[in-house]
Amino acid sequence: MSAIVIAGAGPNGLMLAAELCLAGVRPVVLERLAEPDGVRRANGLVGQVVPLLHRRGLFGKLAGVHEPTPAPQFVFGAFPVEFADLPRNPMYVLPRPQHEMEQILAEHAAALGAEIRRGHEITGFAQDQNSVTVQVQGPDGPYEIAADYLVGADGGRSTVRKLAGIDFPGVTWDETVSRSANVRLPQSFVDPVTGGLKLETGVLSPFQHHRTETGVFVFAPFDPANPTLSVSEHSGAADFADDDPLTLEELRASVQRVLGVDLPLEPPSGPGPFLLRRLSGGNTRIAEMYRRGRVLLVGDAAHVHSAIGGPGLNLGLQDAANLAWKLAAEVRGWAPPGLLDSYEAERRPVSERVVMHTQAQSALVAPGPEVTALREFFGQLLAYPEVRQHVADLMSGADIHYGTDPDSGRWAPDLPLADPGPLTAAYQAARPVLLDLTPGAALSDVAAPWHDRVTTVSTTATGDAPTALLIRPDGYVAWSSTDAEPDGEALQAALTQWFGAPVRSAVSSPR
Repeated sequence: MSAIVIAGAGPNGLMLAAELCLAGVRPVVLERLAEPDGVRRANGLVGQVVPLLHRRGLFGKLAGVHEPTPAPQFVFGAFPVEFADLPRNPMYVLPRPQHEMEQILAEHAAALGAEIRRGHEITGFAQDQNSVTVQVQGPDGPYEIAADYLVGADGGRSTVRKLAGIDFPGVTWDETVSRSANVRLPQSFVDPVTGGLKLETGVLSPFQHHRTETGVFVFAPFDPANPTLSVSEHSGAADFADDDPLTLEELRASVQRVLGVDLPLEPPSGPGPFLLRRLSGGNTRIAEMYRRGRVLLVGDAAHVHSAIGGPGLNLGLQDAANLAWKLAAEVRGWAPPGLLDSYEAERRPVSERVVMHTQAQSALVAPGPEVTALREFFGQLLAYPEVRQHVADLMSGADIHYGTDPDSGRWAPDLPLADPGPLTAAYQAARPVLLDLTPGAALSDVAAPWHDRVTTVSTTATGDAPTALLIRPDGYVAWSSTDAEPDGEALQAALTQWFGAPVRSAVSSPR
């Protein structure tokens, strides 16, 4: 029997597979495509997932630099928002095409022991209280896999979700048409100083959203030789048939309607792959449940929303990190009651906040004089640092707080440790960590009965720091203390709540 079967070898499925391997469970990943399609989708990562990948030792492979640094500016509802002057800037950005991220994550998961089967499509499943039997159509014919759990990481049109009979309520809108493509432009249209798009009316900054009364335009020179043009408009929806491929002539006409200028567009040059895509309308939906029996959903299979602001992978990859260690605990037999159900309890509110702010941003870029007035008012609010801090926390996901305890449930801070090496190693291994900063490592005996599940790191910190942190594998705090002599019984309760019963019945007396 396979412990876990994952449907989908996109970023979320591959992240889940790698996290499961780190937790001691080797999954089987089933991907219906025989080979990666190379289609250009997301252009990078935004938000709290960037520090998470850094803790896993993946940031350097994805970004090509050693340390992540916050972005001094980002976009919210086509407003450029300054973050550089904030006392705490959580807005991390990692630009990397999705197909390249998938390749790196696939290599990472495979190196850890995940089995990735391409050209294998799930056609059905049956589950009971003890297992789920998955029917698969492979290159050599149909077969079955018996597993403990099945996870759907197979996108917004998830086969797993549909087969599980999980509704996908929400709203569909059809008033917008978005067109995106890699193109070549005459060099005279590129501003040599900013790298932006030089027009007679001025320079449009690169990577910014430019809203007009008819739509939104973005000039994104990820590849300066073949920059990406993206246009979204509330008109022009009737000048094509649904099954017609996008052409550069159609994109050029859309740019002219939105910007009022005629850009000479040429096909991109080089090996590609290149983006050439039209999207009509969109969906905002959240699955009625993230779990039905032994079937669970992550990423777009659980929620879809507007791509404005780029929150999708931040949401989906953190779904995977949240679910993996809990699922592994169930398979390995030490999960406390209710642990697996905490996945939806924690992640659904996060998806609801993403839906809220993407809908709000979509409203801010809509056409009409009343929206123009709203934008003037909202722009005035952005002059206040408190408002920009709120936007930064919201967009990055740094405002996530699991549960009601004010002392836990938040992202574990990076502390100035005397010896950070052991904590770094524990983070890379996705281990639960008790960070003991008390004199004489006073908590090591308290945590000893959980030594098979929890790594204790004893060191000292400089400056203002807590005396102890119990950190979950997904990077969030399960328990903390600022007392000079932390409450050992409270620590034992937290260890039991999140990491199950101790190894031996006779637990050491708390100090």
